[in-house]
Amino acid sequence: MQIGTAEQEALFDLIPDVVYFAKDREGRYTSVNETLVRRCGKQHKRELLGKTPLELFPAPLGEAYAVQDQRVVRAGEPIVDRLELHLFAGRGPGWCVTRKLPVRERGRVIGLVGISRDLGRPDAHDPVYPRLGRVVDHLHAHLADDVRIADLARIARLSVSQLERQFNRVFQLAPQRFLVKLRLDHAAVLLDGRDQISAIAQACGYADHSAFTRQFRAVVGVTPRDYRRLRASRAGETSAAAQRG
Repeated sequence: MQIGTAEQEALFDLIPDVVYFAKDREGRYTSVNETLVRRCGKQHKRELLGKTPLELFPAPLGEAYAVQDQRVVRAGEPIVDRLELHLFAGRGPGWCVTRKLPVRERGRVIGLVGISRDLGRPDAHDPVYPRLGRVVDHLHAHLADDVRIADLARIARLSVSQLERQFNRVFQLAPQRFLVKLRLDHAAVLLDGRDQISAIAQACGYADHSAFTRQFRAVVGVTPRDYRRLRASRAGETSAAAQRG
């Protein structure tokens, strides 16, 4: 059984803000869309087909994606709406929401299909946006503080359930997940500098280095230290290419 069809590929080729892929039981790509090809820095789909994430991404990232795949394939557990910060060749870090589902044949998992959807910009013309904007401003100003949903709801003059529903609708994330995104966005910027990782953890609202590392790795797939090395390596490659040009 072919995992991923030509019709599915053709459909997802038309959606530039969605990465689509299908993989066999060993984690090898059997179907991809053009968005994934471009973001991997390749020219043709054939450069990805038959390969695993370990062959296409830097070691820490490739290993993290492979672990995800095995969780889906071996345990049959779907990954649903997972917030991730992706690093692709020739492209800055980008936030997306990932979903991976097992593919079964006669009850046996034979592979997986998945998509990663870019987080889009909120509609600033939405009637509720001014209220949510006050919440976002508060979160930016208090990244290092404890934040309670009830306090955010009061700022927006909404009930807790209304706040969560409207945030999911406008920002595509629940308020707590949006706060994680803001904190790790800030952390990613600081990691491009020279600050100690423990200082970055504190500046981004984490009680200690280990809590920060666990959260960062869960979302990005690598530790803050490995992320810093990857970014430095990418910067060096870009600089070398510019000098050659």
